[in-house]
Amino acid sequence: MASSSSSAPSSQSPKKYDVFISFRGEDTRFNFTSHLHEALRRNQIDTYIDYRLEKGDEVWPSLEKAIKDSTMSLVIFSENYGSSTWCLKELAKILECSKNDQGHFVMPVFYKVDPSHVRKRSGSYQKAFEEHKLKRNINEEQLNMWGEALTDAANLSGWHCSFDR
Repeated sequence: MASSSSSAPSSQSPKKYDVFISFRGEDTRFNFTSHLHEALRRNQIDTYIDYRLEKGDEVWPSLEKAIKDSTMSLVIFSENYGSSTWCLKELAKILECSKNDQGHFVMPVFYKVDPSHVRKRSGSYQKAFEEHKLKRNINEEQLNMWGEALTDAANLSGWHCSFDR
């Protein structure tokens, strides 16, 4: 008699981190994000933040692995998040993981930014995309993927924070 447990491997692998935090360092590293990270740590929530990058490691493969190895991603949208190609690349990978892995959740935090600006790419997000279009190393397909990722993430229920506490 054949065992049903051997028919297909589980798509869910054990996660190494509880939360991956995606943020624009220049906007929030030494205020909102550092306070949030510390609060999560105090509550024994294992977070991955770029402080955990090992010296000598290649940055993108390490970040990509950390995203895949996390149960949840907190995406902190701030005024200049859309101007960072690193942030947009992380966001696209986060949303890819959330679509392909039923155990990966995404929680957007809109820090001093209107969620509709993220969703519609207006305000600072419009300016950022106009600047990205001028760069030779970013093609239209990449911009479209990032734009869809911003829209998808901004359509998720999240937190809107307009203060520094």
